[in-house]
Amino acid sequence: MISRRALMTVASATPFFSLAGEGWADTPKDTLVIGKQIDDIISLDPAEAFEFSGGEVDGNCYERLVVPNPAKPSEIIGELAESWTVSPDGLTFTFTMKTGLKFASGNPITAEDAAFSLQRMIKLNKSPAFIINQFGANKDNVGDMIKATGPNTLVFRIAEKMAPTFVLYCMSANCGSIVDKAVVLKNEVAGDLGSAWMKTNSAGSGPFTVRSWKASESVILDANPNSTIKAKPRRIFYKHIADPSAQQLQLQQGDIDMARDLLPDQLKAAQSNPAFKLSSAPQSYIMYLCLNQNVPNLAKPQVRQAIKWAIDYDGIQQNIVPTTYDVQQSFVPKGMMGAIADRPFKKDIAKAKALMAEAGLSGGFELVIDHYNAQPGADIAQAIQANLAEIGIKVTLQAGEQRQVITRYRARTHQSAILSWGIDYFDPNTNAETFCVNIDNADTARNKTLAWRNSWQDVDLSNRAIAAVKESDAKVREEMYASMQRDHHMRSPFALLLQATGWAVMRKNVEGFHLAGLGLRTAFDQAVKI
Repeated sequence: MISRRALMTVASATPFFSLAGEGWADTPKDTLVIGKQIDDIISLDPAEAFEFSGGEVDGNCYERLVVPNPAKPSEIIGELAESWTVSPDGLTFTFTMKTGLKFASGNPITAEDAAFSLQRMIKLNKSPAFIINQFGANKDNVGDMIKATGPNTLVFRIAEKMAPTFVLYCMSANCGSIVDKAVVLKNEVAGDLGSAWMKTNSAGSGPFTVRSWKASESVILDANPNSTIKAKPRRIFYKHIADPSAQQLQLQQGDIDMARDLLPDQLKAAQSNPAFKLSSAPQSYIMYLCLNQNVPNLAKPQVRQAIKWAIDYDGIQQNIVPTTYDVQQSFVPKGMMGAIADRPFKKDIAKAKALMAEAGLSGGFELVIDHYNAQPGADIAQAIQANLAEIGIKVTLQAGEQRQVITRYRARTHQSAILSWGIDYFDPNTNAETFCVNIDNADTARNKTLAWRNSWQDVDLSNRAIAAVKESDAKVREEMYASMQRDHHMRSPFALLLQATGWAVMRKNVEGFHLAGLGLRTAFDQAVKI
């Protein structure tokens, strides 16, 4: 097991934090400056944004018809919807929208905006579209399935009966954000439904609006004066700082008010210093190693299992990310319905070598693993490289910015990759579907799940995941997900590694901010500097 590089030791971190508090350099009083790794952003359009940072930005700029209750995530509450009903046959959802609400532009929010937003997402058919098109909608029929039947009434018809809570949770996903139809179409170019403009702008009703986004540099949000939530800070400034040690330094110097990616030793030092305050919460993000089944050696079941038995899960967690991740080997995150605590794999080189020999590869083979170039991803990648070398797999690490790794992954041009996946809505299907379901493996497939990205098809697991969303008995449904995860352990091309705990380290004058927990929005509207 590779131990962490000495750069981030407590010895180096402690003198740094001992300087804090001797005299703050002030950021603007009405601006919250956040140091964060935001190079995963590909687009800020909620019909396309599918990465962690983009989702957080959108969560502060848009509202949806319904959302999980922050105080009780198992309960669904209205955000733009005043109420809703489900027809006796379970196929028609009718939403009555709140009246008197406005977009940032000042335009009134109507059911027509809601219908346009959901139709637009289906028509664009970007990565998140499968969350809604799984109910039978496509570009040809979406006008009939999703429509405004009055100024404040939206009707959503689904093709076959599903658990109502599942449908509503899907509509609470980022891709269910409601956009200002007039503003979006005003910025339409060549029939793109405003997609190019929406990549770097916003047209929502949340407490903030996008002022600018510069890739791998910054995102600036301004308070929305027309929001029902009156934001206390005038501006939010995300500053891309890839290196946690640089975040640490800029926090001390007063260049930022909050650091979001500090490593365990840095967190430990901050916890003992009264000049700082910390907020933490369990996150839905699961880090995993994936194996593209288009690579012949990785398509062998024995090789997939050998790799899972070669990895030192506990060593990676204890030596690299002791406070920021926990070992997690199943696809439903801890804290959600259907989660299981099983940990079937541990480092067993003898067993892994036997599996390699059974696959006819006792001499090993070469493999390229894509990974993020920032920490802790780089250290974890090196640890896995060393683990796989012990069973004869010679790994070449290919580092890149997050959006570069994600772009190759979506195109299925990777051999293997280390990435993270977070839930899109508070229901276990959000992960069961993406890790299991691949009905159409063609490049032109409509649903490009993680299983699709790795060219893996398991008809049995696909069918069971699809069946689980139709089960109305919660206990039976929970057992279905538990069984699926145990079979997924043995058959899938995913080595699930770790589940994240999020941390924010703030200067002591920051009040009113708490990191959101599993599946909920991290909001900045109540953050102030005293």
